[in-house]
Amino acid sequence: MFKVREKLEKSAKMMREAYCETLMALAEENKDIVALDADLVSSSGMKPFFKKFPERAINVGIAEANMIGIAAGLSAVGKIPFAHSFGCFASRKTCDQVMISAAYAKLNVKILGSDPGVTATYNGGTHMPFEDVGVLRSIPEITIIEMTDPVMVADIVRQVAGIYGVHYLRMARKNVTAIYEEGSTFEIGKGNILRDGKDVTIIASGIMVAEALRAADMLKEERIMARVVDMFTIKPVDVELVERCARETRAIVTAENHNIYGGLGSAVSEAVCATHPVPVEMVGVKDRFGQVGTEDWLKKEYGLTAEEIVAAVKRVLPRKKRGILPI
Repeated sequence: MFKVREKLEKSAKMMREAYCETLMALAEENKDIVALDADLVSSSGMKPFFKKFPERAINVGIAEANMIGIAAGLSAVGKIPFAHSFGCFASRKTCDQVMISAAYAKLNVKILGSDPGVTATYNGGTHMPFEDVGVLRSIPEITIIEMTDPVMVADIVRQVAGIYGVHYLRMARKNVTAIYEEGSTFEIGKGNILRDGKDVTIIASGIMVAEALRAADMLKEERIMARVVDMFTIKPVDVELVERCARETRAIVTAENHNIYGGLGSAVSEAVCATHPVPVEMVGVKDRFGQVGTEDWLKKEYGLTAEEIVAAVKRVLPRKKRGILPI
């Protein structure tokens, strides 16, 4: 069960700290846990793990495709590998290895892609993955999860360690807005309704969950009641919840720190079309490359803000009134 914090504020703990702490605790319990990194041990916050478990920690260097091949080999002999790189390299550079060496071979490989979208900030366009979910989502049987805050990291990483298969975990590295109370647990494959509302549903993931909650507050001042859903599992998306939201609110806005093509908006739209067609507006990156900047500036530049979500709601509501009749 999860509980939403009453006040939105920056998390005291960095996401990478929660990841390292959780993996270290798992490694204490299970000798088969292995960590791999592609010359980003400091960036991933994994120095304590590498120091404590040197025999179960591998820095493969700047060779991400090889890292996934090694992870697949470790899985084949019974280990549980967690392999990290920045999201751009963990998806684009490794796609064939994830597809063939891991998924096609039906092995047990966990991939952490950090600094998704605008959270890459000063690393710039080459390191700014707006496409990682789209690249990996078409691979059969892969599970894709975007972890929302450090509380979710602690629970999801522990769960994933015990679930066989290929998992891609998308995660900002540093401090994010804290959404959940300590001790919250989460059901993989099921979205969380964080706030209820009857007029429209905002389905968000990652750093856009906080923006969605802020947007809901802004809309409430105009007497528009927005439901907010944290759809942290992007594949498989919670089709049942999407259908329920479509039926009950009859309009949906998606919000993601990713290209609007191939990511959360696409997954939700596919579910809407298959179950209960209603108007959908997508807030996300509009088919652009990344660039250098602060996270706040980049969010404004790419329209990843509460204000943009509010504008999308105001675009979708007239379509709802004149739009598709309920089935």
